[in-house]
Amino acid sequence: MTKLVLAIDDDKYVHHVIEESLAGFCQLIHAKNGDEGLRQAQKYNPDIILLDVEMPGKSGYQVCTELKSNEQTKDIPVMFLSGKSELPERVKGYNAGAADYIVKPFNAEELMARIRILYQYRQHSIKLKNDVERAQITAEIAMTDSGDMGRIMRYVGQTYHAHDLQSLSSYFFEFFRPLNLDVVVAFWYQDVGVVCTDDGGVCPLEQELLEKHRYSNRFVDFSSRTIINYPKVSILIKNMPLDDAALYGRYKDLFPHILEVTNAKIQDMEVNEKALAQAHAVGNAFNQLASQLFVCSEAREDSVVKLATQLSELRALLQQSPADNQALALQVTQLEQTQLQLAALNDDLDFIKHQLNHIIDSRSELIDSLSKIASPEHTQDVTSQTDIELF
Repeated sequence: MTKLVLAIDDDKYVHHVIEESLAGFCQLIHAKNGDEGLRQAQKYNPDIILLDVEMPGKSGYQVCTELKSNEQTKDIPVMFLSGKSELPERVKGYNAGAADYIVKPFNAEELMARIRILYQYRQHSIKLKNDVERAQITAEIAMTDSGDMGRIMRYVGQTYHAHDLQSLSSYFFEFFRPLNLDVVVAFWYQDVGVVCTDDGGVCPLEQELLEKHRYSNRFVDFSSRTIINYPKVSILIKNMPLDDAALYGRYKDLFPHILEVTNAKIQDMEVNEKALAQAHAVGNAFNQLASQLFVCSEAREDSVVKLATQLSELRALLQQSPADNQALALQVTQLEQTQLQLAALNDDLDFIKHQLNHIIDSRSELIDSLSKIASPEHTQDVTSQTDIELF
C-alpha cells in the first residue's frame, strides 16, 4: 500500500526538496500554511504529516496541537521540520504531540527512514487500537452473556418454588421487568390457555393473537412485535427494539432459554397434578376394597364361630351312639375338613389385610410427597432477580 504523506510548509523550495526526496516512495499532498494543512488532514487522513515549525499565521506547534485535539486526526503521526536543533525546541515539539523531529537541511535517505519508522509505528498503533476495541467488545459480550445466564439460573431456582401458574407468572415477569419490555404470556396448561400480563390487564386481541399463532413457527415477527412459541408457553413482546440490531439479536438468543425452562416447569406441574390425582384415585379404590374386605372378614369370622358350634354339637351326639351314626360321623369329618380350609383361608386373608394396610400407608406417603412438590415450603425465602449482581 502506498503511503500518503501531507507536507505543510510555507516554503516552496522545501516542498520541492520533499517532492524529490520522496519520489516513488510515497504519495504526497502539499499545504502552504497551517489552516490549509488542517483542512487537508481532515479531508485525506494521511499516514504521516510533515510539519514546518515557523510559518505565517499558525505556527507548527499550534497546528500540531489542533491536530491532536481533533478526534479525526489525533492518531496521525506528526514529524516536525525545523532549522532549530536545540533540545528545548524538540521538547516543545514533543509537548505539542509530535512523534519525530528532523532538522533542516535533511537528506532523502534520512527522511525516508524516518517516515518508514513512523508508518510502521502508526500501523502498529492502528492494529493495537483495533485489538483493544475487539477485546472490549468481546468483554462486553462476555459480561452481558454472563449477566443473562446469571438471571436465567436465578429464574431456574425460582421456578422450583413455583407450585401454580400465579407464582410462576410472578417470577416470569420479574425476569422481564428490568428489560423494560411489554410482555404478554400464555401458559398452555392442560391444553387450556391462561393469559397473563405484568399489570393484570389482558387485551382480547392479544389473547386471540397468541391463540391463533400457538402452532405457528417458533418466532413470529410483525411490526415491532414478536411472538415466541413453545408447546406449553407462548409470549408476545409488544416493543421489540428493531432499531437496535445487536440488542434485538441478543433478546432472540436469550428468550428461548427462559421459555424452555418455563415449558419444562409447566410439563412438570401437569405430570405432578396427574400423578396426584391418580394417587388419590388409587387410594380411594383401595379404601373401598379394604372396607369390603373387612366386612367380608367379619361375616367369615361369624360363620367360622357358628361352624365350630355346630361341629361341637355333632361331636357330642356322635359320642353318645357312635356305632349307629355312620352318616353323622361322615358329616363331622366333612365339617372338620371345611374348618381346616377356613382356617387356612383366614391366614391368607390376614396376610392380604396386612399387605393392604401397607399399600394404604405407602399411598399416603406418596400423596404427601406429591403435595410437598406441588407446594414447596419456604417460598418466601426465594431470592429475587434484583438481588443478583449483574454486569
